[in-house]
Amino acid sequence: MRDDPSTDLPPDPADEPPGPPSPGHLEPVSGSALTLWAVAGLVSGWLLHPVSERFMDAAPVISWVQPVALLAVLVVVATAAWSTWRTVQVRHEHLEPHRAVNRFVLGRATALVGALVAGGYVGYAVSWLGVDAALAHQRIWRSLACALVGVGILVAGVLLERACRVRQDDDEA
Repeated sequence: MRDDPSTDLPPDPADEPPGPPSPGHLEPVSGSALTLWAVAGLVSGWLLHPVSERFMDAAPVISWVQPVALLAVLVVVATAAWSTWRTVQVRHEHLEPHRAVNRFVLGRATALVGALVAGGYVGYAVSWLGVDAALAHQRIWRSLACALVGVGILVAGVLLERACRVRQDDDEA
């Protein structure tokens, strides 16, 4: 038998040090994570040129198919971001929980991949600077076009992620 009945009470949350967000709350993607993915893409893209020439005797050619395909991804993610923002922020409608989580995860994933793609194509373009080859200028400009669309994908992903946020008073209701 216990002498002190107060030990059966749960600990007071005010006594605990601040820690990670409470269960059920997700934090938006951090700028440091996006930077890390962009730097990883930059290094990978820069290494693609010399490694592919060494082991395959030719570096990849960038056609207009790549930026157009990336542009299609950008349109889909931007449309989802706009639609979600209108639903949640303007009309104040609630999304079904699984749809909100799916859109949040899609936003985070596309933001990270957009950073990786943008960094990768910038790295590939930089690897061609100063190289006197037949398609060097073409690879540089098309890579930069892909990188620009990659930045657009990053921004659309972040906007989609932010569009899923609900007001604080909605959490308490």
